[in-house]
Amino acid sequence: MSTPAPIVPVILSGGSGTRLWPVSRESFPKQFWPLISDQSMIQDTAARALGEGFAAPVVVCNQEHRFLVAEQMRALGIAAARIVLEPVGRNSAPAILAAALLVAETDPDAVLWMMAADHAIADLPALHRALAVAAAAARAGRVVTFGMKPTSPETGYGYIEAGALLEGQGGARAVTRFVEKPDAATAAALVATGTHLWNSGMFVFTARTLIDEMAAHSPAVVGPVKAAVRGRKTDLDFIRLDAEAFAASPSISLDYAVAEKTAQAAVVTADIGWTDVGSWGALWELGAKDAGGNVALGDVLLEGATDCYVRSDGIVTAVVGLADAIVVVTEDAVLAMHRDRAQDVKKVVDRLKAAKRHEAVAHNRVYRPWGFYESLILAERFQVKRIVVTPGQKLSLQKHFHRAEHWVVVNGSALVTRDAEVLLVRENESIYLPLGCVHRLENPGRIPLTLIEVQSGAYLGEDDIVRIEDTYGRS
Repeated sequence: MSTPAPIVPVILSGGSGTRLWPVSRESFPKQFWPLISDQSMIQDTAARALGEGFAAPVVVCNQEHRFLVAEQMRALGIAAARIVLEPVGRNSAPAILAAALLVAETDPDAVLWMMAADHAIADLPALHRALAVAAAAARAGRVVTFGMKPTSPETGYGYIEAGALLEGQGGARAVTRFVEKPDAATAAALVATGTHLWNSGMFVFTARTLIDEMAAHSPAVVGPVKAAVRGRKTDLDFIRLDAEAFAASPSISLDYAVAEKTAQAAVVTADIGWTDVGSWGALWELGAKDAGGNVALGDVLLEGATDCYVRSDGIVTAVVGLADAIVVVTEDAVLAMHRDRAQDVKKVVDRLKAAKRHEAVAHNRVYRPWGFYESLILAERFQVKRIVVTPGQKLSLQKHFHRAEHWVVVNGSALVTRDAEVLLVRENESIYLPLGCVHRLENPGRIPLTLIEVQSGAYLGEDDIVRIEDTYGRS
């Protein structure tokens, strides 16, 4: 008997970074943070599909996150990942269809395993056993989802009612119906039946099956996404879908587009310690607790606290006498709330966005493909930043209309272009860049380049950058 072709993991890495604010933010959402293990959540997800039996992953992500995805895949030792860039968010159905169309160009019968980048799974062997059943059913033409055995009447998940066993498909069952996220009383009744499972949002199908079922049940998605894939461009390590075509697709989840309509729906029951990490309360449930039921991460002191989640990514954080509290501290924000209100964090983010506060979308440290920068002082007409450039990387050739800059190298060496000059600036040396000059910063060395940048001028916004040439394809 021939060995089945490797399963192709497809990781959907979307999200706006609101439910786990202030750690997760739009420019650096939760899947890129190590919230469950020493690896980021997207790395944990990719690591579940490494080794024999798996092809290199396809990752579909926001184009603003492309360098984060590429770097985190490289750090995991995955060099052949295909990173597909969504020009605009259109939910899961267009995203997975784009991946299926790309895979189908070389193997339309390949089995795709669709995963979200931000779920936690405790039992990997059990996951792989369930995947083997799902893959067999997928090769028989089924659209297979994983139904998780409920541990409580959870109102934050949708449910699947499992029907009869499918003959000859190794334990997969027919789907009787999908149930929307219920209220508390309905959730309790569903769990009591013993036939209703949490809808994990993970799916398994062949590329051919998905394309055919999408054409049958959601044809409005197929035309625009096919056009977007046909019109794609390759940019460095990235696959850029045609923006105009992709934007013409309706925004719709795979559940609504196919799973709830197809006659081929199947479910595999799984007991794998699955959690959709959708709130700080979920992280409290997953975390290692002390004798008082507290989860403490970072520089934290607890005195008489019980059943609290306390995380500090910066200053010492002391919690005294609180129960069922969540306290999260970053360099530029503090969140304190009752665990029962964990779903209300989005309301805070919405208010910050309405006030046009940068804390809603970005951290003080901002990552770029060449390294990162962080603001140290921001005052009227001047700003001080720390800039760190990875060895071998360089910023764009650029100029500013409203500010001059002074660079002081504190670690490493900088190769600086200043108009017609190219200068090597060493540790403890500095260089002045007058307003309007064309300049570029590069790290020619083998250690990170760190410099202090002092900006001065009438306007200091990040949009005062005219890029003349850029290694990373940014405009």
